[in-house]
Amino acid sequence: MADIIQLLPDHVANQIAAGEVVQRPASVVKELLENAIDAGANTIKLIIKDAGKTLVQVIDNGKGMSVTDARLSFERHATSKIRNAEDLFQLNTKGFRGEALASIAAIAHVELKTKQDLDDVGTAIIIEGSNVVSQDIVVTPTGTSVAVKNLFFNIPARRNFLKSDTVELRHVIDEFHRVALAHPSISFALYNNGSETFNLPVSNYRQRIVNIFGNKTNEKLVPVEEDTEVLKISGFVGKPEFAKKTRGEQYFFVNNRFIKSAYLNHAIASAFDGLLKSGTHASYFLNLTVDPHTIDINIHPTKTEIKFDDEHTLYALLRSAIKHSLGQFNIAPVLDFERDPNLDTPYDYKKTDSKAPKIEVDRSFNPFQEEQQSRAKAIAYKKEPVASWESLYVGLESKGNNSKQDFTEVRFESEEQTASIFTDENQVDKTNTTYQLHNKYIISAIKSGMLVIDQHRAHQRILYEDFLKNLTIKEAVSQQLLFPLQLHFSPQDIVIIRQLKDDLEHTGFVFSNFKDETVDITGVPVGVPESEVSIILEQLVSDVENEVPDSNFSAADLLAKSMAKSLAIKTGQSLQKDEQEHLVNKLFACKEPNVSPTNRTTFVTMTVDELDKKFI
Repeated sequence: MADIIQLLPDHVANQIAAGEVVQRPASVVKELLENAIDAGANTIKLIIKDAGKTLVQVIDNGKGMSVTDARLSFERHATSKIRNAEDLFQLNTKGFRGEALASIAAIAHVELKTKQDLDDVGTAIIIEGSNVVSQDIVVTPTGTSVAVKNLFFNIPARRNFLKSDTVELRHVIDEFHRVALAHPSISFALYNNGSETFNLPVSNYRQRIVNIFGNKTNEKLVPVEEDTEVLKISGFVGKPEFAKKTRGEQYFFVNNRFIKSAYLNHAIASAFDGLLKSGTHASYFLNLTVDPHTIDINIHPTKTEIKFDDEHTLYALLRSAIKHSLGQFNIAPVLDFERDPNLDTPYDYKKTDSKAPKIEVDRSFNPFQEEQQSRAKAIAYKKEPVASWESLYVGLESKGNNSKQDFTEVRFESEEQTASIFTDENQVDKTNTTYQLHNKYIISAIKSGMLVIDQHRAHQRILYEDFLKNLTIKEAVSQQLLFPLQLHFSPQDIVIIRQLKDDLEHTGFVFSNFKDETVDITGVPVGVPESEVSIILEQLVSDVENEVPDSNFSAADLLAKSMAKSLAIKTGQSLQKDEQEHLVNKLFACKEPNVSPTNRTTFVTMTVDELDKKFI
């Protein structure tokens, strides 16, 4: 039998590796930015075109590469970060696998320009799909410039799986934020389609957060500091009143490397227990410094997951440090059970001056005289005997013996009221056709059995079709606010709201002013509470950033879905009988009552036969 196992060619192996390392343009951004940091750069520029599909370019002023290193950097498992296996447990660099540039070069057109400080000229290499097209000498400043063009040009299926430019750009900005937040001592700039989106100068950590997320962020931050032999914690957490519905502003950094950890996130949620509203998440920007020997980074190609030696200790320290900061800055209430409340000075007397007590003597006081007076008073207030019971009936026969009481004319108020309930023609004895179960489901009786309706999904469907009608027919009604409502958003969120401004106005929103970080609203759709406007727009921005658009994607459809999800009746809300019946009637007046806007079942039917089978 012939041999069937064979060694894969390098270009095929590179494409397989690219499937793990490069998932979208944001993956390229992450790898190139980390390489620039490892090169010792203090100024890094990121240039994006068409959300990275056309161009991703990173320019740094690091130490650069020699001619040999520049050519060797595109080979698999070629790296300057480690030398042997022991180095994996004392990593101080971002990269160490030696797969990034080789994987990127296998699926894109890559142009590299690099020069070291002591060299007069640099090196320029052009690679297309792992094939070196040219290698020349070029005049270039000290540092490295890597331009990645036409990503996935030779893998059309992967390119078709990319999302819209809005979604992909959001992923790029997220990766940019993660790297920029971890290194406030480095200057970063981001240019998108020729316009400057971010220009972050060298600053401290707090100022870097404010530069990225807006000036309003400064008042939301609570510093967290803890230094132990096992772990050093520094950074900030957000105040509970500024918690958001989404998890956007949650950043963990371990040894200046962004990570994702559900276990450590639970520690923070536990520290905020009792301080957050239901369904909201606290913001945090935390740097954890641990011994490199106690962590393992080499468990995932993207290096965003880390294995800790002692997670339980880190959990306890992190939770304790955050609770301490919240209490220290009067964010969380503190109970001192050893304090004696009787020793507290009343608020009214805190500012009064102390005075010497005055002694007053009643010289006319005579204890014997007082006793005599008390006896006299006791006699004076002695109660008279109660009259006999016969006196209660005196006067009943005052009309004489010939007159008789006609008790048929006596009317009692209770009988009159009771009679009115049953004689009122407007009151009809109706059989209840709906019933609310656990404040979540509405049970409605039908001829064949009963309907079980999910009130949240059903209301979503009703609102979705109403909003979609307003967006398409453009006949929305707006209610004007007495005072303009000013909302604060990050600069990138303002850009998204600007794009959706026309569609939002068709639903009933009225905008009066747009600034870099604020939006002024003077009108909202009818039925939308003023307190819900901020939540609706935050949820809308999040949905736009994370939505997976298909071929029939439209902004109006997404907007209608998002607003319906925000305003729909929540699970746990009690409804009156007329509200339940109105919800049922409105649901079956919809075009698609069977499913919610997210294609989830809104109701199920149980026939009498199915119920009978339960009792067999």
